[in-house]
Amino acid sequence: MYAVIKTGGKQYRVAANDKISIEKLDGAAGDQVTFTDVLMVGNGGTVEIGAPFVAGATVVAEIAKQEKSDTVYIFKKRRRKHYRRRNGHRQLLTSVTITEILTGGAKPAAAKPKAEKKAEAAPAAQTLAAPAGDGKSDDISLIGGVGPKMEKGLRELGFNTFAAIANMSAADVEKVEAHLKQKGRVAREEWIEQAKELLAGKPPRAKTDRARAE
Repeated sequence: MYAVIKTGGKQYRVAANDKISIEKLDGAAGDQVTFTDVLMVGNGGTVEIGAPFVAGATVVAEIAKQEKSDTVYIFKKRRRKHYRRRNGHRQLLTSVTITEILTGGAKPAAAKPKAEKKAEAAPAAQTLAAPAGDGKSDDISLIGGVGPKMEKGLRELGFNTFAAIANMSAADVEKVEAHLKQKGRVAREEWIEQAKELLAGKPPRAKTDRARAE
């Protein structure tokens, strides 16, 4: 199902789960908004066109964030008049996610309170990574390239031991690098290989390199 709505003097074709940026609406992230100016509703081979709006049709959305568009520059010049004017404008926008398209006068589902949404999101964050282990913790800072910030991020994801890091899968590496915002770092600094060496009883690479330099 899709619909064509009118807001901010523009028309948008939308379907459930679509994300669009529209002229600024009042509200904060997570607030529910409804659009009653629905010009058309399509469902399979059936299309209902309004005159001008479809009776009983409503499109429901959730505000994702308030933002600004790219700057548009306006430059005016008059020849031989020494007249030049340059101005810029950034349009205020609201990014929304379409949640429902309702017809026949149906009422939108009540929006969940923000506290309830945070409670639902918390378990997902905890299951980002759950490497198997015996509950012990190693000094993972011995791995070259794992400073205090990197160590904190690894421990937040549950990678507290050399074994957990040595057994990282490709999916684990991708999640870790996304969480640390360090794309390619695990492979570049060979964290997995270093963890395997430490498990085998070899000295840390960082200490070995420092001793050679001295």
